[in-house]
Amino acid sequence: MDLSVVVPVHNESENIESLVGEIDQALKGVCQYEIVYVDDGSSDDTPQALKAAQRNRPHMRVLRHVNCCGQSTAVLTGVRAARAPWIATLDGDGQNDPADIPALFAQLKAPDRPQGLAMVAGWRQKRQDTPWRKFSSKFANGIRSRLLQDETPDTGCGLKVFNRDVYLTLPYFDHMHRFLPALVQRAGGKVVSVQVNHRPRTQGVSKYGTWGRLWVGIWDVLGVMWLQRRAKVPVVEEVRR
Repeated sequence: MDLSVVVPVHNESENIESLVGEIDQALKGVCQYEIVYVDDGSSDDTPQALKAAQRNRPHMRVLRHVNCCGQSTAVLTGVRAARAPWIATLDGDGQNDPADIPALFAQLKAPDRPQGLAMVAGWRQKRQDTPWRKFSSKFANGIRSRLLQDETPDTGCGLKVFNRDVYLTLPYFDHMHRFLPALVQRAGGKVVSVQVNHRPRTQGVSKYGTWGRLWVGIWDVLGVMWLQRRAKVPVVEEVRR
C-alpha cells in the first residue's frame, strides 16, 4: 500500500459516488492505494450512499462518527485507520480535483525533493467560489501567513499529501486541519505548495459560515503561535563506540 486517500464528509450524499469514481480514475495504475471515508455524523443519506459506493470496491473503507465532531477530528480518525505511509486528503464536496493527487504525490517521491519534505499542500490560485468567500479567504490567509510565517499561500485547501507518521506526532485540536503546514514545520518537516485545480460546488451546500470561522480562526492562530514559540526541534547525532 503506497497511499491512503482520506475523505471526511458530513451530509454530502449527492457527491459520494462521483468523487469516489474520480479518485479511482486518477490513481488506477499510478500506485497501490486505498480510499478511507469518514462520515462525520451525517443526518442525510450519506451512510447509504457510502454503502452503495463500497460495492465492488474492496479498496474502499468507511468509518462513521456517531456524532458530528468536525473536519479535523474526522481527518484524524481517517489517518489513524490508514494503512499506507503516505496520506492524501481532500474535501468531500467535489471542489478539490482528485486528478491533482498524482502530481502532489510525485513531489514527495521525486529524487530532487527538498530534504525533510513531509507535506505537499494544494494551492487554489483560481478559486471557484463567491467573491465574498474569495475575499475572506485571501484576507485570512494573509493574516495567518504574516503571523505564523509558514510560507504557505493557501492552508485552507483540503487537498494535501503528507507523511502519516509526521502527522500523528502533531498536537491535535479542533480546526487543526487549517494549520497543518505550520504544525508540520514546527515538527521539523518541510512543506511545499503546488497549484491545483478548484471547481465550483455543483451539489449540496457548504457547511461553513464565514463569520464563525473568522472568530474561531483568531483564537486558533494565537494558539498555534504559542505552540511555535514552545517548540524545540533537536538535531540528533548518534554517538558511536
